[in-house]
Amino acid sequence: MARLKVTQVRSGIGGKHNQRETLRSLGLKRIGDVVVKEDRPEIRGMVNTIPHLIAVEEVE
Repeated sequence: MARLKVTQVRSGIGGKHNQRETLRSLGLKRIGDVVVKEDRPEIRGMVNTIPHLIAVEEVE
């Protein structure tokens, strides 16, 4: 199964509450943090909520 490498590139400060909570749910706390998640519909939904704050790559 494919995996997604999610990197936080911008701060959640000043953003909407649900966007900050989405960053936390993904496990991102500060700029430069990287997490690798399974490519599932729930994760895709989170990624689509905050595309302006993160960078996403597919990894094997």
